[in-house]
Amino acid sequence: MGIPALSLPDFDGAPARALADELVNDPAIERILQTVRGHLGVEIAFVSRYVEDGQRELTHVSTDLDLPMGPGFREDRADSYCWHILNGRLPELIQDPADHPLTAELGITEFLPVGCHINTPLRLADGTVWGSFCALSRQPDRSMNPRDLDILKSFAGIVGERIESSLAEDAELRETRKRVEAMLDGHAVTMFQQPIHALASGQAVGVECLARFPDLNKRGPQAWFDDAEKVGLGMELEMTAVRGALETVGAVPDGIYAAINASPDTIMSGTLREVLEEAGAKNLVIEITEHQQVEDFAALAREIEALKAFARIAIDDVGTGYSGLRHLIELQPDILKMDMLLTRDIDSDPARRAITAAMVQFSHDIGAKLVAEGIETEYERAVMQDLGVDYGQGYLFARPLPVVAAQQHLLGMKMDE
Repeated sequence: MGIPALSLPDFDGAPARALADELVNDPAIERILQTVRGHLGVEIAFVSRYVEDGQRELTHVSTDLDLPMGPGFREDRADSYCWHILNGRLPELIQDPADHPLTAELGITEFLPVGCHINTPLRLADGTVWGSFCALSRQPDRSMNPRDLDILKSFAGIVGERIESSLAEDAELRETRKRVEAMLDGHAVTMFQQPIHALASGQAVGVECLARFPDLNKRGPQAWFDDAEKVGLGMELEMTAVRGALETVGAVPDGIYAAINASPDTIMSGTLREVLEEAGAKNLVIEITEHQQVEDFAALAREIEALKAFARIAIDDVGTGYSGLRHLIELQPDILKMDMLLTRDIDSDPARRAITAAMVQFSHDIGAKLVAEGIETEYERAVMQDLGVDYGQGYLFARPLPVVAAQQHLLGMKMDE
């Protein structure tokens, strides 16, 4: 049976990529190595990978010995048993190095010393040899047999699957980061505006500025912001949207506010306040979106207080998100926005009506305006108005519109006054 064609990772002159922390610290791989050691009765088990400059690197090591090499240790490939096994110059099962003259030329044989050695290459699905899975002891062991090698290979297959999965996830993250980075100059991000109407009069009172991305039919805006957060660019993409929104507020007629979304993390960074101060825009509302728990509420409250010099404050998703009583009391918002979950079918749901009535009373008590999101039917609008909700936003009034269309909508409403 011949040796499979040798295909190593192509580094193209660049260093091998650092492994993901989740792979480096994978407890499953550690357990597998320990199991292999226990089953075979060896002192050392490890995983290695081939890297640039003709070297190999240890990635996972399991041993109770005080060894001078651990994860991250690198050496020339040609100095390792693994390399010569891969190239067919040594067998995968070595009961005693003395049986094979080549081992005497390898410094590691006397350095450890190496006694029994059992090894199998780690090949990825495309045939690329990523590295090797190895177990060894300091003493020869004539009892080690092909069945033990088969067991080692079975465990190596599990490790290989975990490595392949991690590499695929890492590649996906790199592609995700590349897509997000392409949005950060703002040229590919389009701003839409969705009108907000007073329920009593029907007149437009505000707009919410909403970012739209090139593949809107395939992936919604939230997916983009989730991806940005995943690759550590959440704040950068959010500020791209903020700057884009600020460029559109000049199209909003006098007397109508423009709401711009910002997460607590972006607010707490201070970057938003600096941009608002520089922009000098009027009649702004900062809408606090909360998709994650706030860790430092005191810092958020301080920054919100500083933001009030430039904009009014709205809290989004009241009643369904992380906006608890503490947020409503201590942040002293000017506007409360009810999630559309409370709006949907409110005309036929007593529980939703009861919650909304309580929120109406609360908003009146603290002097805030209450906005019902997601109004799609005249029945929902009528119930919200009857309950005393101030404003409504949703498809019944207008979908998110391009800026020029939103301006025409708002001007048309003002002419109807």
